[in-house]
Amino acid sequence: MTVVDNPVDTDAPVRQSRRTRLMRAGLLFATFACAACGLVYELALVAQGSYLLGDSITQASVVLATMVFAMGIGSLAAKPLQRRALASFAVIEAVLALVGGLSVLGLHAAFTWLDLYWPALIAISLIVGGLIGAEIPLLMTLLQRIRRQDAGSATADLFAADYVGALVGGLAFPFLLLPLLGQTRGALLVGMVNAVAGACVVLFLFARTVTRRRRLAVAAGTLAVLAVLGVAFASSDTFLRYSRDVLYRDPVVYQETTSYQEIVVTESSPVAGGAPDTRLFLNGDLQFSSIDEYRYHEALAHPVLAGKRDRVLVLGGGDGLALREVLRYPDVREVVEVELDPAVLRLARQNPTLRALNEDSLADPRVRVVADDAFAWLRDNSARFDAVIVDMPDPDSTATAKLYSHEFYLLARRALAPGGRMVVQAGSPYFAPRTFDCVLASMRAAGLAVTPYHVNVPTFGDWGFVLAQEGEAPTPRLDPPEPLRFLDADVLASAQVFPADRRPTGEGVPSTLDDPRVLRLSTDEWQQY
Repeated sequence: MTVVDNPVDTDAPVRQSRRTRLMRAGLLFATFACAACGLVYELALVAQGSYLLGDSITQASVVLATMVFAMGIGSLAAKPLQRRALASFAVIEAVLALVGGLSVLGLHAAFTWLDLYWPALIAISLIVGGLIGAEIPLLMTLLQRIRRQDAGSATADLFAADYVGALVGGLAFPFLLLPLLGQTRGALLVGMVNAVAGACVVLFLFARTVTRRRRLAVAAGTLAVLAVLGVAFASSDTFLRYSRDVLYRDPVVYQETTSYQEIVVTESSPVAGGAPDTRLFLNGDLQFSSIDEYRYHEALAHPVLAGKRDRVLVLGGGDGLALREVLRYPDVREVVEVELDPAVLRLARQNPTLRALNEDSLADPRVRVVADDAFAWLRDNSARFDAVIVDMPDPDSTATAKLYSHEFYLLARRALAPGGRMVVQAGSPYFAPRTFDCVLASMRAAGLAVTPYHVNVPTFGDWGFVLAQEGEAPTPRLDPPEPLRFLDADVLASAQVFPADRRPTGEGVPSTLDDPRVLRLSTDEWQQY
């Protein structure tokens, strides 16, 4: 009788070791994906607030502080969940994908219909932060289930994947998601990725340890989340169009969200045979109304052009309307137009209504257009100009506050040719008197002699400007080649007179890059208004 020994599977330890390595790699990749999604949610909340309210410093501070606090609470709350780490992780990722993906749409709805933006922002930040904070303890528990290892090594592996994921998410948001999808659709797509990443941990990595019934439950829950996010993704454009129609008085005829801002053009229906009212909004702030924009742009451009004007520099004003006024002078030989957002320039060149308003000023052969940040361009500029027109959006965000700083006016002063003049739109001396005074103080600190003046622009109200040059304070005067629609010598003389309760002094503290006082004053005053 021959005795045959039972065969020994000598490859089993090798296969087990390979499977363990694959499971660890898969779990660390899931950690990477979830971290990238979490950071995108944070950035989307900050960006949405900046677009809607403009105050990016406050938005970022509130969102980040709230979320970091909530992450700590979430980590503590996850302690009792470690006994059922796999099921808890699956539920948390599904809820996080749903809340994070819908966060931008939810904030938009709260801002548009409920007037509860800040409570909604804080609530969403707390929920998202708490769910993100609960991930790490549960992932650590799952990692140790795959293979026991020293706590320090396991922590190092997990946090390395988490931080690399945060890097990828942080870079993907501004350079990939925003340009291709916008913040609303970008957040929804990331929510879908988040849901799939969480489900894969249960359905593939730990499939052998989970009953078929629970796998079906996780799959069904993930499909439900994906269905909700998919429907929201498909209908997001319709939702946003409807919300914009609610936010803006007139129908929206153009909308674009760029890396810099949200651009909206509205147009009313003609009334009693009159022309329609076309309005441009950047991040919700009105830039002009076609009904009375000529009042603003004549007051801005013509006083600074009374004198030598061979070379003119226009900073901002990418709509081409200030440029239109400059080009009325046949002796202007060259104009440099510096605008940050190429989308604004493209709109002004291609939109038929804007082209009619700006009289195709951007196509004039005397004009050289530069798509660049005005501050950076001035820093590298060596050319000199007879007149500099600063037509920037109001300083209610970090990006625009630097364009009203002492340092900016030093650079602008350096661009002036001998005897050159500069004009700055400085906001409303009536609704924002402290901001207007701060602009005067900042220009004076840069060594410029200033003369403030103001005119009535019906859609804006009382609006102010500052004319400046080196040496003595300039006297505003006019030298147009033809009569203007609004501005004449009498109007300009009256514009230099301020009522006693709104008379600017320019004796306040200048705004600087280190201490952007103009941002704080502008935000406070306009919110009160």
